[in-house]
Amino acid sequence: MSLATPLVTGPGQTREKQRWAYPALLGLMSLAIGISASPAPLYGLYGEEWHFAPITTTVVFSAYAVAALISVLVVGSISDRFGRRRVLLVAVSTLIAGLVVFMTAGGVAALLVARVLHGFAVGAIVVAGSAALLDLRPDEGAATGKRTGVAFNVGITIAVLGTAVDAQYGPSPLVAPYVALAVLTAIGLVAVILMRETHRDGRAVALHIARPRVPAAIAHDFSFSALGVMASWSVLGVFLSLVPGIASRAAGTDNLVFGGSVVAIMAAFAGVSQLLAVRVPAKRAAITGDFGTAVALLLTVAAVDVGGRWEIIAAAAILGFFFGLAFGSSLRHLGQVVPAAHRGEVMSAFYVLAYLAMAVPTVLAGWAATTWSADAAFTPFMVAVAAACVLAGSLGLRVPRLTRDAVPAH
Repeated sequence: MSLATPLVTGPGQTREKQRWAYPALLGLMSLAIGISASPAPLYGLYGEEWHFAPITTTVVFSAYAVAALISVLVVGSISDRFGRRRVLLVAVSTLIAGLVVFMTAGGVAALLVARVLHGFAVGAIVVAGSAALLDLRPDEGAATGKRTGVAFNVGITIAVLGTAVDAQYGPSPLVAPYVALAVLTAIGLVAVILMRETHRDGRAVALHIARPRVPAAIAHDFSFSALGVMASWSVLGVFLSLVPGIASRAAGTDNLVFGGSVVAIMAAFAGVSQLLAVRVPAKRAAITGDFGTAVALLLTVAAVDVGGRWEIIAAAAILGFFFGLAFGSSLRHLGQVVPAAHRGEVMSAFYVLAYLAMAVPTVLAGWAATTWSADAAFTPFMVAVAAACVLAGSLGLRVPRLTRDAVPAH
C-alpha cells in the first residue's frame, strides 16, 4: 500500500503528501514540550551545586515562558510566508543548541541562555507544527486539537520521569538526561529534513506580530476562559520549578524519581481528562475543572502537610485531572465563541495572559520562598490560586450563553 497521497498546493498543482509526516509532527511537538519541562527534577541539584536561592530557580524557569510568548506572537506570520518546514528546521536546531548549553552549563547564566533558546524553539515548533498538522489534514481540526493536547501531556510525562530516572541512576545527572534528549531531537531534525513543505507559496503574506484584542461581544466568555487558564498555568509554573523539591522534602526523600513522579503523574492525568472531556459541553467541563482544581489544590496542601508519599502522588493525580479539564475545556469554550475574523487577535490575547500567568506568579512564589522558605510559601500560594479558580468558575456560571455549547460529534 502506498504511503503517499495527492496534496493540493495551489491551483492546478498537486504533489504527494507523506502520510508519516502527521504522526512525526505530533511526536516532534510532544518531544519539544517534554524538553521544556525536563529540567523540573534537576532544579534542586542545580541549587545545591551552585548555591542559588529559590527565586533564581523561578527566574530561570520563567525565562522560558517569556521567550515562548514572544515566539508564539511572531512565528505565525513567518511560517505563513516562508513555510512550516523552514521554521521547524531552525527551531529544532535551536532546541538542540539549548540542550548543548544545558550539558556544558557552569552557572546560572548558562541556564538562562538554555531556557531562552528553548522558549523560542518550543514556541516556534508548537505554532509551525500545529499549522503543518492542519495543512496535512484540514478536515480534522477538532481531532488534531485533541491529539495535540494529549501529545503535550504525554511528552511532559515521559520527559520529566525519564530525566529523573536518568539523573538518579545514570552516570552524570546534569549531563546524561540532556544527551538522551539531544539524540531524540536529532532524529526529529532528520524527520523534518526529509519532510516536504506542507504550505503553499506565501510570499504575499505580510510579516506581522499578532495583536492581542478581544471583541466586546465575547468579553465575558474571554474573562471566564482566560482567568481559569491563568490560574491553572500559574500552578503549572510552580509545579515545574519548586514543587519537586517541596514534595520530596515533605516525603523525607532525596530521590529525584519521586519529585519527577509528582510532575509526571500530574501531566498524565491532565492528558486523561482532556481525552474524556471532549464528550462534555466545553463550558460545563471548564467550570467543573475550575472548581475541581480549587479543591485539588487544597488537597495537595493537606497531602504535603501530612508528608505521605502516596498521599502526595494521589493529590497530584487529582490536581492533574482537574487542571487538564480546566485548561483544555476553557480553550475549547473560547474556540466555540470567538468570531472567525478575530480568531488570531483573541488567541494572541489568550496566550499572552497564559504565559504571563506562568511566569509572574512563579517568580513571586520564588521571591516568597527565598524571603521565608519554599515550604512556608507553598500553602499561601496554593490557597490564593484556589481562590482564583473559584472566581473563574463563578464567572463561568454567570456567562451568558452566546453560542450553542454542543457536544462534538464522534
